[in-house]
Amino acid sequence: MTAPLYERIGRHYTDSRRADPRIQRLIEAALADAHSIVNVGAGAGAYEPAGTDLVAVEPSAQMRAQRPGGAAPCLAAAAESLPLADDSVDVAMAIYTDFHWRDRRRGIAEMLRVSRRGIVILTVDADIAARFWLPRDYLPSGRHLFAPLPAVTSLLPGAPVVTPVPVPHDCRDGFVHAFWRRPDALLDPDVRRGMAMFARAPEAERTAGLARLAADIADGTWARRNAELAGRTSLDLGHRLVVWRPAA
Repeated sequence: MTAPLYERIGRHYTDSRRADPRIQRLIEAALADAHSIVNVGAGAGAYEPAGTDLVAVEPSAQMRAQRPGGAAPCLAAAAESLPLADDSVDVAMAIYTDFHWRDRRRGIAEMLRVSRRGIVILTVDADIAARFWLPRDYLPSGRHLFAPLPAVTSLLPGAPVVTPVPVPHDCRDGFVHAFWRRPDALLDPDVRRGMAMFARAPEAERTAGLARLAADIADGTWARRNAELAGRTSLDLGHRLVVWRPAA
C-alpha cells in the first residue's frame, strides 16, 4: 500500500475491514502447503494464515499499529523494495494491495525474486469492476482505482491460474464492493472512512454522488435500476485470485 493514503484513512481501518471467511478459505487453499510466506502490503493483517512462518511487509505506520497482538512480525517497507533475500520464502502473497503500489511491475518483480515456490495475488479487474453501480452512476473516478487484469498477469512468467472470487452479499470485509446489495450502508461515513475509492474521489464528486445515491435510495430509483441484484447471494465484481507457480 502507498503509505500516505493509509496514514490518512487507516486510523480506524480494523473497525470495518476484517477477513471474510469465504475469501479466507480460497486464499489458504491457494497457499497450499507453503511453510514460509511474505505478506506484501499486509495492512493490519487480515487474511494472514495461521500456523506458518510468516513475515509481513507494510509501509504505513498507521496500519502496522493496528496489527493484533500475536500477529506475525511486520517490516516497515514497500512492495517495490522487499527487505528479504533472494528465494527466502516459499510463497509471496499480496491481498487487495497491488492497485495501491507506486510501481506494480517492480512490486511483482520483487515477489518473484524472494519466493521459491510461487505467488498468490488477490486483485480486482478494472474492466469488470467498472460495471459496479457505484462508479457507473455515482462516483465515476472510482473506475480508475483498479487496473485491467493483464496489468498483473502479464508480469508473471508463463500462464498463472486465475480464479474468480465472487463477493458475498453479506461480505464481512468492508471493502467498497462488499455493499453491492446494501447501498444504504455507503451513506454512513463510518462505513466509508476506510475506503480508498471514496478517499481518492474529488470532494465535489463525492458529495454530489452521495447526495444522488441517498435520493435514489429514498425514491426507489436505485432499487429499480438494480433490480437484478435483489435475489443474488454473490456477485462477480472482478475480484480475481491469481496463482503463479514456477515451472517444474
